[in-house]
Amino acid sequence: MSDATLAGASLEAAMPIFYQQGLQGAADAQLADALLTTVPSLTTQFPSRELLVHHVVLADIERQKRDHTELYAQYPSAVERLYGLLQLGLRDLAVVPGHFYADLQTDFPKTWDALMEHLASYSAPQLQQLLNDGIRSRLFRSDINIQLVTKILIEQINLMLNPQVFPPDRFNMAEVFRSIFLYYIRGICTDEGARIAAEHFARL
Repeated sequence: MSDATLAGASLEAAMPIFYQQGLQGAADAQLADALLTTVPSLTTQFPSRELLVHHVVLADIERQKRDHTELYAQYPSAVERLYGLLQLGLRDLAVVPGHFYADLQTDFPKTWDALMEHLASYSAPQLQQLLNDGIRSRLFRSDINIQLVTKILIEQINLMLNPQVFPPDRFNMAEVFRSIFLYYIRGICTDEGARIAAEHFARL
C-alpha cells in the first residue's frame, strides 16, 4: 500500500489498536499490520505518534460522517434520525475504553481540540437542523429553544467525556450516554414524535 493511500480512509483501521493497546502503548508493528503497510512506511509518513494519532482520529471522524449519511438514507423522520445518531454514538462508545478520552485530552491536546472543533462545527449544526426539521414536521415541541437545546446536548457530551465527573473506573460510558441523552430527547417530542420513537424502537 502506498503512503498516499495511507492518508485516506484506511487510517481508521488503526483505531481498534489504539483502543486495545492505548494511544501511547500501541506498537508500531501492530499499527502497521492493521494499516496493511510496513513499519518503515508508517514511520516515514507519520514520524511522531502525535501526528499518527491526529490523522487516525480525523479519519475516524470522517467514518462517522459516512455512517450518518447512511443513517439519513435509512430513516426519513427527524425523530428516528436523532435517535439513530444516539444509537450510533452508543455503538461507538461501547468499544471505547474509559481512559481513551482522558488520555487523548492529556497527551494529545491538538487532537482533542480538533475533536472539540468537530463537535462545534459539525455536530452542533447537525443537531440544529434535525431539531428544525422535527419542529416543522410537528415531531418536536414547537416551544423548544433550538439554540439552547443544541447547546445543552453539546455540553452533555462534554460532561459525559469529563473523567472528573464520570470516572471511567466507576461508570460504564455507554450507560452514561443512554441516561443523559435518551430520556432528554424523549422529553422534547410531541405525542406524534413519541409515537414514532416507540415504533422505531419496536423495529430494532
